[in-house]
Amino acid sequence: MQREFHTYRLPNGIRGIHRQVKGNVAHCALVVNAGSRDERSDEYGLAHFAEHAFFKGTQRRRAWQVNCRLENLGGELNAFTTKEDTTIHATTLRGDFAKAAELLADVAFRSTFPDRELEREKEVIYDEINTYKDSPADLIYDTFEDMLFEGSELGHNILGRKAVLARYNGDAIRRFTARTHTTDQMVFSTIGNLSERSVEKLAQRYFGDFPATARSFTRAVPAPCAPFERQVTKHTHQLHCIVGSRAYGIDDPRRLPLALVTNILGGPSANSLLNVSLRERHGLSYNIEASYTPYGDCGIVAIYFSSDHANADRCLELLDAEIDRLRRTPLSSRRLSMAKKQFVAQLAISMESNEGYMLGAGKSFLTHDEVDTMERVYAKIEALTASQLTEVAEEIFASPSRLIYR
Repeated sequence: MQREFHTYRLPNGIRGIHRQVKGNVAHCALVVNAGSRDERSDEYGLAHFAEHAFFKGTQRRRAWQVNCRLENLGGELNAFTTKEDTTIHATTLRGDFAKAAELLADVAFRSTFPDRELEREKEVIYDEINTYKDSPADLIYDTFEDMLFEGSELGHNILGRKAVLARYNGDAIRRFTARTHTTDQMVFSTIGNLSERSVEKLAQRYFGDFPATARSFTRAVPAPCAPFERQVTKHTHQLHCIVGSRAYGIDDPRRLPLALVTNILGGPSANSLLNVSLRERHGLSYNIEASYTPYGDCGIVAIYFSSDHANADRCLELLDAEIDRLRRTPLSSRRLSMAKKQFVAQLAISMESNEGYMLGAGKSFLTHDEVDTMERVYAKIEALTASQLTEVAEEIFASPSRLIYR
């Protein structure tokens, strides 16, 4: 690995990755390879609940002390849960970095999950669930993923259901985290104006004394899913639609050409094919976007749009036309060069955020045990050919599934 990153491993199996940059602000995160995918059938929603519970008190601190430890210094402490990982992260001034590292270790390993605090936190999550249910643009993504991965642990909502959450207590969280939050599945990711030696020394001081634990289970690969087309009556003012399919996992070499195809189709820029066609040229949709999410052994591509009910059929015709064009007609040299340049620039701009860089490096190191430098990523993008893009577009979008909220 090039020296853009310093990596190390503690005796208990926790891995570390650090990037030294200039500046007064430092970021750190404990990235754990455990998410909603690792829940058993009677544990749905528990990974996300555990993430909230980490802030409810430790052997050393009450809940308010956890929440105020860094905020009183002008810093931040936060966490999030995905299908495959849980991340606790902090931002502080460089001089307060040691305090942030100690706090992350405290909440990750010494949380007590007091039932009284957990009962109050359930109300917060219930409100989060209600907010989510009131947003069909968010809800349709999870419904689509549930259908696409039906029968798999990837196919259920991260937040869980109120009736099930009501039954969970501290013991349930302790059982779940003991099984899934093992030291061989953790990375301590850091970025800031701190020397490699000092960061590794702090990591050893705050994380190194916890006993080594190892994962005893493996994730099951989702069974194949036949394409589907379904409509759900929601009585919404707008029609909401997702068109998509299963895709490549995070280790598949076709992941990068698919990411570029997805960006060309419906990326964040105003000149994406679908934005130009549905919004700018025909004025049929305000919201249209394409996304690609790779998981460990598979992935999902989803194209979402909303429109007036009367415009839905025309939107789908235009969407299908743009997809078919990408499947059958290779991009010209000029168009391909422009698409690559745009994609590289978007990545470079996103990496200007040190926090985003730190989180991305931690996830990559957790998954691959290495991190590509941005120069290597740019070189891989530059090497992509028009035929590669056509091939992945044909494979992924040959028989897409479709879900409509009316």
